[in-house]
Amino acid sequence: MSARQRNEPCHEKSWYRPRFAVQIRAFGKRLLQMGIVLFGISFFTFILTYLSPGDPVTAMYSASGSMPSEAVLEATREELGLNEPFLVQYWNWLTGCLHGDFGTSYSMHKPVLQLLSSRLWPTLKLALTSLVIMLAIAVPFGMLSAVYHGKAIDYLVRLFTFLGVSMPNFWVGMLLLYFFAIQLKILPVVSSGGGWKQIILPALTLAFAMVGKYTRQVRTAVLEELNQDYVIGARARGIKESTILWRHVFPNALLPLVTMLGLSLGSLLGGTAVVEVIFSYPGLGNLAVTSISARDYPMIQGYVLWIALIYMAVNLVVDISYDVLDPRIRENDKTAAIRSGDTRANRSEDGSGNEALSL
Repeated sequence: MSARQRNEPCHEKSWYRPRFAVQIRAFGKRLLQMGIVLFGISFFTFILTYLSPGDPVTAMYSASGSMPSEAVLEATREELGLNEPFLVQYWNWLTGCLHGDFGTSYSMHKPVLQLLSSRLWPTLKLALTSLVIMLAIAVPFGMLSAVYHGKAIDYLVRLFTFLGVSMPNFWVGMLLLYFFAIQLKILPVVSSGGGWKQIILPALTLAFAMVGKYTRQVRTAVLEELNQDYVIGARARGIKESTILWRHVFPNALLPLVTMLGLSLGSLLGGTAVVEVIFSYPGLGNLAVTSISARDYPMIQGYVLWIALIYMAVNLVVDISYDVLDPRIRENDKTAAIRSGDTRANRSEDGSGNEALSL
């Protein structure tokens, strides 16, 4: 028995070992890239706030309704380290961030990380609710438009998606606020409470803009899948059209939406400032607008770094989920791993043969 024949079962059983090693290397490479990007974002954010006009100490005292003497202002600058050179200030802030200390808010007088963490759950709840509403509308409408391609239903759905894409969020929000809160009085005007009733209007506003984009994407993906050979073969075998759509076409058409969902979730977790301000929703976007108005530089710097981290983490999760959702990726990895194992076996066999010839 040759060395290749002896090693073949081992390759079949341990094909996942080289694949796992490749995944670990890819994951480490992505983490390194994330670290480099976060460093660049932190530097440019800090330098922009450093070069921005105005005095943060003056703005801090103005927000509290008092204006002390110049000696007190100078002492406050010295206490906050604002008189240090730029690189010294950046290094002190960066080392604090690495230890979990993003500084203290000038206007709210609380740790930045505590303020960001307190606004994360309301923003996450709003983002997930709007995504659920969007998917509940976009997926059926997109599939309906694709199935009845070129008919009246298709044109009506496309008109609806055109309106969803063209209307800005603030206009949709004000229309919903006028009809449901002021005229019908069935929903609250201000969404600052913690109940689910207060989240309906902001979530509908965010979902309306996304419905148009996602409906078009679902329609395009389903139309592309309906022209595939496996669909024609399934119809020839007499399989029900509903079974073909939901068991075969829909899972394949859903894969391109994963990337879009990751990008949308990242942007929603960053806070949608316009919608949150309109409805007075206590999210990250509202916090960012308040901090910018008050020239709260530590809050702004922490917010930008926080959002960049969330965005990249969501994209990393989306990339990893591709391997779980698409069996073709796993099959390609398995084939590549087995081939790499066969190559190593051939090299080992050739090396042993050459050694025998030399002896």
